[in-house]
Amino acid sequence: VQLQASGGGLVQAGGSLRLSCAASGRAFSGYTMGWFRQAPGKEREFVASITWSSGSTYYLDSVKGRFTCSRDNAKNTLYLQMNSLKPEDTAIYYCAQRGGGGSYNLPGGYDYWGQGTQVTVSS
Repeated sequence: VQLQASGGGLVQAGGSLRLSCAASGRAFSGYTMGWFRQAPGKEREFVASITWSSGSTYYLDSVKGRFTCSRDNAKNTLYLQMNSLKPEDTAIYYCAQRGGGGSYNLPGGYDYWGQGTQVTVSS
């Protein structure tokens, strides 16, 4: 499967961005999808995930109430609405498709990754 993330950019603290991740090449429906981020010098961390059937969502504690993960199975697209952005949200954001048997909140739990989109939040 090919995953193409987009929507990143430069925004002031308190602003909003909406990331998109378009999937092609393999069934989108049937797989949990996730968002991760990686800041310079830090490990890649889980941000959010959404199951394929019920649409249940899970979030990193620090983004709960500010970020919303959603998906449109008909369009094979994953979204991450990010509101009330903070400078500490600055990172490259990656979308990923679940697979590999690892935990849903660890990179090892995903076997396909997009190329990443840069999000920069200025103070």
